[in-house]
This record gives sequence, C-alpha cells and structure tokens, in this order.
Amino acid sequence: MTAEEMPMGLTTGAFVKSRLGHDKGGCFFILREEGEYIYLVDGKSRRLNCPKKKKKKHVEPLLWEKHSPGVKIRENKSVTDEEIKHFIRCFKREEQVVRR
Repeated sequence: MTAEEMPMGLTTGAFVKSRLGHDKGGCFFILREEGEYIYLVDGKSRRLNCPKKKKKKHVEPLLWEKHSPGVKIRENKSVTDEEIKHFIRCFKREEQVVRR
C-alpha cells in the first residue's frame, strides 16, 4: 500500500474503531506505527505495555479531539491506561445517547 492509498487520520495518537477481527467495533488509540501496521491501546484489554498489532486498513478514524489522550501520545507525553479507558468509556456513553 502506498502513502497515497493510506487512510487519512491514521497517525500516532489518533482515535480509531476496529473494522475487522475479534475486536470489531472496539475503540482504540494508535500508540505507534510501523509500516503498514499500527499498535493499538484501549487501557483495558490492550494496555500501554501490551498493545494490539493491526493492519492500518482494518481500522477507521473516529474523531480528533484536542483534550483526548491521543494528544499526549502524539507529543510523547506521559499518559496512563486509566486516562485512555476513561475517554473511551465516555465516548461510548455519548455515542449511545446520540443513537437513541
């Protein structure tokens, strides 16, 4: 896959949703990139010390928020699993309210 074919918004710190696999529908932050692969964390089952390796084409970007843990990840600042887990929990709660 060339740089032109890469999905937009899939950079370190981005907030994404898994499109395929056993974690389909799950929300994650991109911890780092290596070629066509990204390493994902959710603060719960995939913590900072054991990220999920996934191909970029198997996720879709959700949003970019100024105050998300993704900003800290992108700037190489200290971030905790609790911050990540809390942000994802709040996002899912808002998403459910909007759907009703």
